[in-house]
Amino acid sequence: MTQSLLTLPVAGMSCAACAARIEKQLNRMDGVEAAVSFANESAQLRYDPDQTKPQQLVDAIVRCGFDVPRQTLELGIGGMSCAACAARLEKALGRLPGVEASVNFAAESARVDFLPGLTDRDRVLDAVRKAGFEPSLREDGGGEAEAAARYRRELAWFAASALLTLPFMVEMAAMFAGGHHGWLPRMWQLALATPVQFIVGWRFYRGAWQALRGGVANMDVLVALGTSMAWLLSAAVTLLGLEDQHVYFEASAAVITLVLLGKLLEARAKGKTSAAIAALVKLAPKTARVERDGELVEVAVDKLQRGDLVVVRHGDSLPVDGEVVDGQAWLDESMLTGESRPVAKQAGDKVYAATRNQDGMLKVRATGVGGDTQLAEIVRMVAAAQGSKAPIQRLADSISAIFVPAVSAVALLTFVLTGWLYGDWAQALIHAVAVLVIACPCALGLATPTAVMVGVGNGARRGILFRNAAALEQAGKVDVLLVDKTGTLTEGRPTLRHALALDGDENRLIQLAASAEAGSEHPLAHALLQRAKESALPLLACERFRADVGNGVEAALPGVGTVKVGVPSWIGLALPPEAAAWPLEGNTVVAVSLDDRPLGLLALADPLRGSSKGAVAALRGLGVKVVMLTGDHESTARSIAAEAGIEEWRAGMKPQDKADVVKYWQQRGSKVAMLGDGVNDAPALAAADVSLAMGAGSDVAIAAADITLMHGDLAHAVDAIRLSRASLAKIRQNLAFAFVYNVLGIPLAAAGMLNPVIAGAAMAASSVSVVSNSLLLRRWR
Repeated sequence: MTQSLLTLPVAGMSCAACAARIEKQLNRMDGVEAAVSFANESAQLRYDPDQTKPQQLVDAIVRCGFDVPRQTLELGIGGMSCAACAARLEKALGRLPGVEASVNFAAESARVDFLPGLTDRDRVLDAVRKAGFEPSLREDGGGEAEAAARYRRELAWFAASALLTLPFMVEMAAMFAGGHHGWLPRMWQLALATPVQFIVGWRFYRGAWQALRGGVANMDVLVALGTSMAWLLSAAVTLLGLEDQHVYFEASAAVITLVLLGKLLEARAKGKTSAAIAALVKLAPKTARVERDGELVEVAVDKLQRGDLVVVRHGDSLPVDGEVVDGQAWLDESMLTGESRPVAKQAGDKVYAATRNQDGMLKVRATGVGGDTQLAEIVRMVAAAQGSKAPIQRLADSISAIFVPAVSAVALLTFVLTGWLYGDWAQALIHAVAVLVIACPCALGLATPTAVMVGVGNGARRGILFRNAAALEQAGKVDVLLVDKTGTLTEGRPTLRHALALDGDENRLIQLAASAEAGSEHPLAHALLQRAKESALPLLACERFRADVGNGVEAALPGVGTVKVGVPSWIGLALPPEAAAWPLEGNTVVAVSLDDRPLGLLALADPLRGSSKGAVAALRGLGVKVVMLTGDHESTARSIAAEAGIEEWRAGMKPQDKADVVKYWQQRGSKVAMLGDGVNDAPALAAADVSLAMGAGSDVAIAAADITLMHGDLAHAVDAIRLSRASLAKIRQNLAFAFVYNVLGIPLAAAGMLNPVIAGAAMAASSVSVVSNSLLLRRWR
């Protein structure tokens, strides 16, 4: 029996017992010997490849409740000429064990997720080269320098081709103007056209060979086949001295030159689709002023470490994420939130890299540097979203896979029928060449990804982060939006309005409640802690803390007892007459108990955001029904809903209740979105067709969301839906243009109504038009 060796990383083990459980599960499999190390967080495996596949080993570890972390490789890909190239490379990478790949033709990039142990970086790079492309490792920033270098190369090749083709263009212009035709001797034409065909045009032969070797056909096949036919016919006529026959050197040379012109313009336009990432990267400063040994030292940003004290003066951009330890300032955080108004910062506040100090001075202790900042995470998120595929692209991918073979068949049929019907086989060949040239599928391949790249980038500039292209597409189809109340419709900064102590000691009631809530991140907890601070009430030590999601919190205070703070029904306390009006005034009422003995009631008010009412009206105008879900008392929910203009709402909702409401609307055929910001919203966010989370919300909510709104405002949800609809409209326009172009162009070329040169110009113009149409999205506001 031949055994293979494999080492897999394992994440999520908390103790040696976890390792033993995984090892036991793996050793039950046929032909497997496993040794799992908790200390090294890895599994050493010997297995019989005839009995067990590597993916089965991975699946076994996952079934035990642990994770086998994947690594991600961002690559720039050189040499792709159309969508068929991207599909071929994606297929080649998908054959590697443990690899999931997404190739973006528009961005000339690939995102490769692989399992260490099954595949490594070198195998991925080698697979790209074997497929006929040139890989390059791409850092955060979208390969801006790489794109600029590629543009300069394209410009040089086009200039050389244009210079050699210019005499043909002069002769064609003279002919169309009624002047002398044939002033350029045929041997000179051969001398000029040959380097264009085989030196400048070598890329098309190389690309065609690699594609055919991989079992597919791409744009290079069409260009190489069409121009070669025109050149070979012309060369034969010239060398055999057949003066009565036409030559078509101008067609082969001009088509190659026009294709290169199209590629040049396309490269320039595609560079603009990635401008959002480049702009984000440029926001971060290159140096920072760091306090060391009592002196200020200017240090390169890549040399900073966590814990460094960074001084940020007026006009500076922050180089790190951190916490203010001294000073006061107003920061422009628009690059993160899309909110143009500056935000006041003082000691204890969190600040973020690339935000700009508009007024004041701060001393900041670094908590995130380099790739660990929120800016770096946004760049990674935007790059991943721009490189992902929208569901609507599947149609274009399916057509591209069969497009070139189908066009080749049409060109052959055109050649045979035209030659047979008219007896002019030379002209029949030129008709076939025109069919091959005009049918390039570039526009089809660029239609979706360019619009996705611009749409995602536009959202990032305005504080709307789409997790992937599917989220960008689906958000525009939403017709029901479920929204949480606290921190979503409301400010999320409640204040304590009323306190009712059953024993008359309101300060003790507030002190116990604040001490119990000290371990909670809920906005209501912050309000209690703020009131305790303002009233100089010291917090009592907490030994144990437990959150009962949807009900409240329970904390053990040594020497005092067990304190509960939560909804009155959970505490077992009915509202007395003096507190009956509190919910009607829009207050959230919580009860407090000590050792299950009710102590009193607290009323906290969280005012409606100033923009919420207008946002609800805007959503209604977009045809989106807004439903408010809250765990609050019915009276409070009714008051907030009425103020916001929301007709349908549900109160007293627990996390699973919110998820059930999502399913209720889905079963009625609606496309449902959920907007929330807390842990209690996570089940509903996961169940929704599209999930939106506030950027200031909990990590759990953000992790479950398809779209993150960096500025906590319902108005940004409106913007996300509008941007999605605008992007989807551009995609549909692009696809329609690409389809109509080919539906009209191919029959005209087959009928002999398009000269190959005109066909080449039209082909180049189609790709540029699609990208330019996508770039119009940058004007979206």
